[in-house]
Amino acid sequence: MRTKYSILLIGLAAMLWACGCEPKPVVDPPVNPHDTTVVEPEDMIWHLRPYFNITLTNAEVEPAQMAIKIRLTTDTKQLVMELTDTVELAGDTSRNYAVTTPENLEPGFYRAMCFVNGKTARNMVFGIDPFDIVSAPDMQPDFTDFWESAKAQLAGIDMNAKLTEIPDKSSSYRKVYLVELNSVPDGLTGEPVKIRGYYCEPTDGERHPVIMHFYGYDTQGTKAKCECPSGGSSKYAEFYLSHRGQYLNNRPAGINPGVDEATENIYGDWFAWHFGDKDSYYYRGAFMDVVRAVDFMGSRATSDMSHLFAEGSSQGGALCYAAAALSNYPFTAIAPNVAFLGDFPDYFKIVDWPASTAKSAAKKAGLTDEQMYAFLSYFDTKNLATRIHCAVLATSGLLDGTCPPHTNIAPYNLIDNPDKEYHFYPNMTHDYPKNWWSMIGNFWKKFQ
Repeated sequence: MRTKYSILLIGLAAMLWACGCEPKPVVDPPVNPHDTTVVEPEDMIWHLRPYFNITLTNAEVEPAQMAIKIRLTTDTKQLVMELTDTVELAGDTSRNYAVTTPENLEPGFYRAMCFVNGKTARNMVFGIDPFDIVSAPDMQPDFTDFWESAKAQLAGIDMNAKLTEIPDKSSSYRKVYLVELNSVPDGLTGEPVKIRGYYCEPTDGERHPVIMHFYGYDTQGTKAKCECPSGGSSKYAEFYLSHRGQYLNNRPAGINPGVDEATENIYGDWFAWHFGDKDSYYYRGAFMDVVRAVDFMGSRATSDMSHLFAEGSSQGGALCYAAAALSNYPFTAIAPNVAFLGDFPDYFKIVDWPASTAKSAAKKAGLTDEQMYAFLSYFDTKNLATRIHCAVLATSGLLDGTCPPHTNIAPYNLIDNPDKEYHFYPNMTHDYPKNWWSMIGNFWKKFQ
């Protein structure tokens, strides 16, 4: 709905509609919209309507005219409302200008751009009833068969696990190993692909809860060192997976502990590699790498696979969903942060990447938009979520311009488990929450 109107919300000033319509009644407003002491939630998530303040300050002695303009859009850039107003403010005073909308908003995420005298006073993204957002699954009829076939191909390949201890990282509590495993080829035929990871194995001979760590897109450069954990004193058995073409599989020899041979990314831009061919697409292989890594942990005597956890950010968040949806072991809980690969039809309306890459690759492959989305549906986290039944802790930055909150809430809302937590961070972009590790640690303790 595109509505332009003027609205004055200072003290007890009246609401005016530019179109001359009568104001519509508010349904259960959380605060009085004419009250200048509006209380804003810390996470900027509201029920039905937003209520927030702009602080106006006149530092001069004489009264001043404040020209106010507020533009509110959906996360897909559709105009919801424009507000313009002029306020006279006495000298050397400040007051709040309280803003709301004349009507309830649909569940979703919105951007408010606020200007005073032509200068930006406040820009913000907020959510309205995000747990009521409906992102309907759109998997193809052979979705289940497709993934069961991929898993059957993987099961027919010997993982051929090779462990190389890294003594200077090991401790008396846990040994640290470089692990090399065979995974599915880059297609239905061909040679297995070798993947790598770092593995922390407890030395006490007891069975321990298992944590899988998954990484974001490998944008660090080929000469960057990869994370190699220390043995420490952790009570967990842990695996840090480098799936095909990334991290330990994309570095010159000798940069990372245990990796004495050069490894190379043959895939170029991973998201675009073999785009349009679901049987050889990059993420078919990458998701099977995740399954292989979990199977490896299941083969270790010190792994308690009845307490199985995963965490990851961005691409790593998507791999958390893939692990919980496709693995041969049921997960206890996952913690995806700012997860990638969610709800592609809406994703591509909100931000430019990876939409630009996808559309370019689709054009090259001769795909229509309908065919492109049908292809991507096999790898969409919202469709994977229909296969997930474990607990989940998810997080989003409302200012994330890479994996915006809508694409994160889509799979979360479809997971069938009452043990779910979602945390929104109004000022966070594509990043980790500062308390990420303590948050997931406290969440996982509930299930141990």
